[in-house]
Amino acid sequence: MPPPSDIVKVAIEWPGANAQLIEIDQKKPLSSIIREVCDGWSLSGSEQFALRYADGPQLYITEQSRGEIKNGTILRLAISPARAARQLLDRIQSHGIDARLEALKELAKLSADPTFATEFINMDGISTLARLVESGTHFGEMLAFTLTAFLELMDHGIVSWDLISLSFIKQIAGYVNQPMVDVSILQRSLAILESMVLNSHSLYHRVAQEITVGQLIGHLSNQEIQTYAIALINALFLKAPEDRRQEEHTNPLDQRLTEMASTLAQKHLRSIILNHVIRGNRPIKAEMAHQLYVLQVLTFNLLEERMMTKMDPSDQAQRDIIFELRRIAFDGDNDPSNTEKRKAMYTKDYKMLGFTNHVNPAMDFTQTPPGMLALDNMLYLAKLHQDTYIRIVLENSSREDKHECPFGRCAIELTRMLCEILQVGELPNEGCNDYHPMFFTHDRAWEEFFCVCIQLVNKTWKEMRATAEDFNKVMQVVREQVTRALALKPSSLDQLKSKLRALSYSEILRLRQSERMNQDDFQSPPIIELRERIQPEILELIKQQRLNRLCEGSCFRKLGNRRRQEKFWFCRLSLNHKVLHYGDLDESPQGEVPFEMLSDKIPVSDIKSVVTGKDCPHMKEKSALKQNKEVLELAFSILYDPDEALNFVAPNKYEYCIWTDGLCALLGREMGSDLTRSDLDTLISMEMKLRLLDLENITIPEAPPPVPKEPSTYNFTYNYG
Repeated sequence: MPPPSDIVKVAIEWPGANAQLIEIDQKKPLSSIIREVCDGWSLSGSEQFALRYADGPQLYITEQSRGEIKNGTILRLAISPARAARQLLDRIQSHGIDARLEALKELAKLSADPTFATEFINMDGISTLARLVESGTHFGEMLAFTLTAFLELMDHGIVSWDLISLSFIKQIAGYVNQPMVDVSILQRSLAILESMVLNSHSLYHRVAQEITVGQLIGHLSNQEIQTYAIALINALFLKAPEDRRQEEHTNPLDQRLTEMASTLAQKHLRSIILNHVIRGNRPIKAEMAHQLYVLQVLTFNLLEERMMTKMDPSDQAQRDIIFELRRIAFDGDNDPSNTEKRKAMYTKDYKMLGFTNHVNPAMDFTQTPPGMLALDNMLYLAKLHQDTYIRIVLENSSREDKHECPFGRCAIELTRMLCEILQVGELPNEGCNDYHPMFFTHDRAWEEFFCVCIQLVNKTWKEMRATAEDFNKVMQVVREQVTRALALKPSSLDQLKSKLRALSYSEILRLRQSERMNQDDFQSPPIIELRERIQPEILELIKQQRLNRLCEGSCFRKLGNRRRQEKFWFCRLSLNHKVLHYGDLDESPQGEVPFEMLSDKIPVSDIKSVVTGKDCPHMKEKSALKQNKEVLELAFSILYDPDEALNFVAPNKYEYCIWTDGLCALLGREMGSDLTRSDLDTLISMEMKLRLLDLENITIPEAPPPVPKEPSTYNFTYNYG
């Protein structure tokens, strides 16, 4: 007969004594259990003791968290959080350097525990650490542990960052500004400044007054602190007031970080990131890839104001830009002052330029998006790539009317399309790493990207022999060409051009046909019968593969953890499919993580259900800002007895489908992810090609008769690796 669900068998350790094997009755108060344990070792004053986990983060066990204790867990009797906090607070204020260093080491470790952190903070521990930093008397390892403990304590959100003093900020900023500072101190200082900016509007202004762009750029050549420096730049830009983001300054290296618009577009910052990060001699890890993605999104979001600005047809300065486009295309040798005399010719010229409104083309730019951004792109092409601009305009003006590619209309629609593809104006998605290296290779990457794509529009228009009625069809093909090329991650604009050349209209048709054949196969009754016959064994194959992948395990990133320390955890299924093992990791693993390193576990028999998306507990708790579409699509949770949940955010759609399908297979339920259906169709198609000629009563029109052969058995294996 199984033991009652409220009885947990554990081992409890105490230094210098044999471990106690006891049964914890979850109905009894935790204080009574601790008293019984102390009596077993003849220890008095049980109220001065507490229980902690012996492995992993070694967190304290409280009445609220005791339900997480599982059978077979190893616990440790330790002094209570309040007593530990008081002892450490006294020791870090002692005069002995060695004693103070050991105390700070222990404090940095215990500060990750919320129970201890609450006690230490209630004893004014945060102020004590802040005074130690402000005194400027701590250096090296001692200072590093002090900053680590401070960051860990503040990360619990128990006290507000607004309580931080200006002198503390100046001291932390001083470590960043000093030319020779220990890497560990610099990492923690940058992380603290990032947290200040992200968690307090008032502290943003104080930090921005202390740190300059040039000082942070100088740290980007150091591979140990690159991620921290870029993260701080991103945080400052993300929190910068809108008016500050759009200011232009002549000397960006000496400017304060409140003026961010010109900062992100500066050649020096871009080239440092390109040469020392993207093209560095070390692979880009997930956290760095995320920061590069955030930087890319924030840079493109500078275009949002122009994208959402309508053209004012009565604004002469804006109308002059259209005049300039006409002049460059048709009046290159004429004095602009003579333009007024040729107003009668403007309507004809504007038609040749491809505007929808030939009389007043300013009306073409009144729709947002793309607003004035489209006109900016057209002017950039006309001035910086004048030969290309003139060739496109004159080439189309010499075609028959029904086959001319309207440059103006295409440029406006293309700008809107590129804004959608690159999600201009949207906030960065937490956990997304989708950055494009080529956008860091040019000072005017957006405009150059447009110039490449407008030539693609003209080329595709000719290949499709399109007319005005085909405009939307052409733009759909162009969107597909651009998205397919971006998915290949070209490292430069030249590589982008090469990949777009390979994606001609005929190649797009071929890819569409190939994908359609793979998706649809054939719809004749014999083929449908074959699909139904082999689907169960293929589905079983997929289930087994999913379970095998769960046994190998996967690494997950802790959602909402912006710090680069202790932000990963790993989960894998036992080989007998009976237990899920999981635990925290200091960094993303390079290979398989052994079961011994995973301190926590969940019996499969305790799992009640698997939920996804908005039904997950950790998605219900997230704020509206963080609850973005991408995170929701990758979120899933395991609900298990008594009323607990293990929450996941998969690193990508593939891992999401692997785990949700595998867990459903583990629980004996139907799998239904998009990836499963796609895999199923692919496998069935391939298996059908092998078995088709062996199936009786199937004839394929216009196919040669099968060659007689001995009956065979196909051993079909599909590797997802």
